[in-house]
Amino acid sequence: MKTTRHFKLIVTPLAAAAALVAMTLSGCGPANSAAPAAPAGGPPVTAAVVLEKQVNETQEFSGRLEAVERVDIRARVGGFITAVNFKPGSLVKKGDVLFTIDARPFQAEANRAEAAAVSARAKADLARLELDRSQRLLADKAIAQREVDEKQSSLKELDANVRAAQASLEAARLNLAYTNVTAPISGRVSKAEITTGNLVDGAAVLTSVVSNKDIYATFDGDEDTYLRVARVSQKGAPVVVKVGLANEQGFPHEGKLEFVDNRLDAATGSVRMRATFANEDNTLVPGLFARVQLSGDPHAKATAAVISERAIGTDQNRKFVYVVKADNTAEYRAVTLGPVADGLRVVREGLKPGEKIVVNGLQRVHPGAPVTAQLVAMDGAGDIKLAAATADRKDK
Repeated sequence: MKTTRHFKLIVTPLAAAAALVAMTLSGCGPANSAAPAAPAGGPPVTAAVVLEKQVNETQEFSGRLEAVERVDIRARVGGFITAVNFKPGSLVKKGDVLFTIDARPFQAEANRAEAAAVSARAKADLARLELDRSQRLLADKAIAQREVDEKQSSLKELDANVRAAQASLEAARLNLAYTNVTAPISGRVSKAEITTGNLVDGAAVLTSVVSNKDIYATFDGDEDTYLRVARVSQKGAPVVVKVGLANEQGFPHEGKLEFVDNRLDAATGSVRMRATFANEDNTLVPGLFARVQLSGDPHAKATAAVISERAIGTDQNRKFVYVVKADNTAEYRAVTLGPVADGLRVVREGLKPGEKIVVNGLQRVHPGAPVTAQLVAMDGAGDIKLAAATADRKDK
């Protein structure tokens, strides 16, 4: 006996609507084809991993270079300048003759004083002989004691005249020597302010000489710097100071802190400090502007999070970064920054080592929006593989 099965097709309203839409779409031409779906990722940016390293915090200030020694050259005697014996801006040594003053009047005075000294010595010698003769006559009772006393008093007076004449001679010879105006220190000389043929006296500045072997960098530090430096100085440890000129990168010149003032300026909250630098190549010139970097205690390194300067944005008076979260969205994060250490900025608050932050493309990022981040190395932090490995460990 054959069994017959009957199937009943039930069409619901929802299925009918779907079929109608399908037939409608199938009847459309190429011009009515569906648009492609939008990509799931956000704008492309580059990101790097926040690093953790031991840093010796430094602080930067603006300062000026000053000569260790500076001397205004003046004439010690008055007279006419007969010669200028240097080239402007040249290096001179201590004792070099810079100017020559007409020496003839002083030579004449020295000759007169020498003659007066010879005359005084001759009179004193004669008085000494007469005193000896008088003492022999007194022994023979040929003269009175009074005459001997007079001879002794006269000899003492003449000896005093000899000393006075000798002092006048030394003064005359000294003035004669002052007609050669010499450099009191070694260094670089300025131009001649008064030239040959002019009459000068002790009030006139002829030129100036500044030392060039060592040089000072003077700057004003804040109260925090003063407290930190004072603590290091009390330990007897040297405080390293580096400077860079306006046309130099970084701080290529290294010296040591030489002076910290004994008080803070209550009006500005700063304290004057000074460092000494060797200047063997004469690159550092007094008066130049200098960027000063003051280091801390070399034995007091602290672990800190460091990031590239490119990752930092400014929102009015606040600094911020964008953190790339696990779901590839950007999070606005305010940060508190510290000093620069080895080319990277120390972050005191707001970030932890291992977090990923946007380092390039900040203008394309919005808080909470998705981003397509390509991982790169933090500036100065090594290769990309190291940064990627650190990120993988954090994700795990």
